[in-house]
Amino acid sequence: MLDNFFKLKENGTDYRTEIIGGITTFLAMAYILGINPTLLSETGMPATGIFFATAIGSGIACIVMGLLSTYPIGLAPGMGINALFTYTIVLNMKYSWEGALAAVFLSNIIFLILTVSKIREAILNIIPLDLKLGIGAGIGFYLAFIGLSSSGIIETDPETLLTLGNVLSPPIFLALISIFITLVLYLKQVKGGVFIGMIITAIIGLIMVSLGFGAGNELMPTMPEHAITTTFDLSLFGGFARGFGELFSNIPNLIMIIFSLVFISFFDATGTLISLGRQCGFVDENGEVEGIGRALLSNALGGIIGSIFGTSTITTYIESAAGIGVGSKTGLTAVVIGILFILSIFISPLILSLFTASVTTSALILVGILIISQLKDINWDDLVVTSSVFLTILMMVLTSCISLGMAWGFITYAIGKIATGKFNEINVGVYALAIVFGIYIFVGL
Repeated sequence: MLDNFFKLKENGTDYRTEIIGGITTFLAMAYILGINPTLLSETGMPATGIFFATAIGSGIACIVMGLLSTYPIGLAPGMGINALFTYTIVLNMKYSWEGALAAVFLSNIIFLILTVSKIREAILNIIPLDLKLGIGAGIGFYLAFIGLSSSGIIETDPETLLTLGNVLSPPIFLALISIFITLVLYLKQVKGGVFIGMIITAIIGLIMVSLGFGAGNELMPTMPEHAITTTFDLSLFGGFARGFGELFSNIPNLIMIIFSLVFISFFDATGTLISLGRQCGFVDENGEVEGIGRALLSNALGGIIGSIFGTSTITTYIESAAGIGVGSKTGLTAVVIGILFILSIFISPLILSLFTASVTTSALILVGILIISQLKDINWDDLVVTSSVFLTILMMVLTSCISLGMAWGFITYAIGKIATGKFNEINVGVYALAIVFGIYIFVGL
């Protein structure tokens, strides 16, 4: 029955591959269980409640994704959007966390309307193929950068902005071991090499701690209190309903907040799903990604679910590429991720202590290597395309924002076509989106 529902044989996969892919993606995403409560608790929300909302909301959203779409993709509260929630909407604009949750709920209702309407299809069809490929490649570089920076291999520097970290420090040394183990397994074409590499690295980390190479809290950090003492804290459930009155009390602010949330969520999800859909091979004869509408629908429903339970916008995670890298191709992987998120309420200390950034960084870097292969299909002879793709990739990595990378790519593409006298070659919708992206960049959200 499961084989028929998820079409495992049709997609050239099996239960073992999908389960391993789900575990791999979950481990690459598990950091959100520690980060989200810490970040959102600055709004006055109880950390234990945020942890529960993050785990349960993400779990249900992943299961919805698995059942509604064919995509092996995990969902959780988006990094960047949770910062917007905390620092802009609550701490800067002085809304209560209930008002912020109401904005998240309303923005995802609008996202849902966009998804089921022809507007979504029109926007997807507007994006030129070369830009789609560039977005995917940019995400590959972005993933690798996330892995390098989160593990400390790359760190900030007051003079050069970025520099190489201390490679002899235990966490960074372990991360380097992880990268080379996983890379060797990949080059040897070992099936499930990414997952095997993380397991081996976690074991090496335990051995290093037992032998006294570095303090235990460097390699296996002490868990936040909310990740250990969490009970079924439902104090945030339904809190969004109390925030509508406050939210609608200032219409100009309401418009700005909702536009910001919808814009960032929609284009981040679109860019992510285009890239991951292509990595899975979900591309038709016209070069369009198949089933992306159902995946976007799942994304919108996930955001609604998250706001109901009490967390910032839940969205698709590019770290899902780690599971796809080991062979995942169906929604069964997403269901596995969802189950693990729900189970994390009970086993989070073990997960967060063993599978640190030092362990998971190899998965992100290897997947980045796999994704950038899309660059070979770009029309590099067209200087407009070359310029647009370059800025898409560069700005996506340097701003740590998928939608900002897309914005620079679209604007450059539109200006380039006008400058070369080829403005009639592209859809008028490209110019419309370039204007919207320009507002996004220059006016600010």
